[in-house]
Amino acid sequence: MAAYQINFMWDDEAFVWIATSEDVPGLVLEHGSFDALVERIRVTVPELLVLNGVADDEISLSYSTQRYERLVVNG
Repeated sequence: MAAYQINFMWDDEAFVWIATSEDVPGLVLEHGSFDALVERIRVTVPELLVLNGVADDEISLSYSTQRYERLVVNG
């Protein structure tokens, strides 16, 4: 079983989650809902793997998230 790392990062200016992966060529997706983005990943990653000629019968996905916030503190 092949394992693939998916990275999620929150874009504070666009208000969307962005998914990328160094393991899955061509993967760049965004969505305002984290759960909806995960569902899109479950469909898109296997399709991209087939298109890239590296499809397996079974794959494992690992998710990593990052969210940065900027705060203005008055006082």
